[in-house]
Amino acid sequence: MSVIEFQALQKEHKPLLDSYFRSEYYENSHFNFTNLFMWREPYQVKWAEDDGILFMTSEWEGELLALQPFCRADRYAEAIGKFIAYFQGVGKPLVFMGIEKRFADALSAYEGASFAIEEDRDNWDYVYLAEKLITLSGRKLHSKKNHLNAFLKLYPEAEYLPITDEIITACKIELNNWYKLRLQDEVDDPFIGWERKAILEVLNDFDYFGLKGGAIRLDNRIVAFTFGEPLNTDTAVIHVEKADPDVRGAYPAINQGFVEHAWSDMTYINREEDMGHEGLRKAKESYKPEKMIEKFNARMKEM
Repeated sequence: MSVIEFQALQKEHKPLLDSYFRSEYYENSHFNFTNLFMWREPYQVKWAEDDGILFMTSEWEGELLALQPFCRADRYAEAIGKFIAYFQGVGKPLVFMGIEKRFADALSAYEGASFAIEEDRDNWDYVYLAEKLITLSGRKLHSKKNHLNAFLKLYPEAEYLPITDEIITACKIELNNWYKLRLQDEVDDPFIGWERKAILEVLNDFDYFGLKGGAIRLDNRIVAFTFGEPLNTDTAVIHVEKADPDVRGAYPAINQGFVEHAWSDMTYINREEDMGHEGLRKAKESYKPEKMIEKFNARMKEM
């Protein structure tokens, strides 16, 4: 069995990794180059290609973690065997994080080892019907429609713009203002700095990442912006959404406007997980998801 050789994730690896992410129907919002690249530093994301299978690892608080292998489902058993050999070779327990249900089922059925598998509810993705996010019709979304209407009434001069080179600098200014407010409330949160750096990296090379973005301009400044990309054949994933909290209705406005202008051809919109954050969970549930993308963690039991 060949030894897997991992390397650190870099920007120029995008075309190769894209070919793997697009070759199968993945629903996990993390399974795309942009997401993994944005968080490559704090999670020390690495990858390796071996005989037509993409292997990826990350590291958090000293623990080496495996992502599920990217390949056809009929090669899962082969890939699991290679991961077991690699982790045994480096003297680490094999732990998979954020795996989709079909791979969790493959681990359950794997005959060479047994795995303890558990749900990871804090990282389940919220998926919505694009049409409902655009129309906000129906009793369940009545309050969202009211917030949007209030924004339109208060700020009739506000305009929606696609993100282009001309407004990226203005988006960066809004981003820095947003983080200044966040830091006042969460001084010790290291993710704030990492997220800011990751978003700036993407904005600085926006065309390379192949993203679509949208912004709302009001009084000659950007008060909200967002960006995302296709996750699979019928779903777009929203990577980032930022807005001035002092502008009433800015979040509902950029949410609705972006889907209407950029993703009306998609069936679903994946707005990622809530990370167990109570406020974020309440906000994501309030938009009434059509479905949740379950994720699981798995640890190989002692052989």
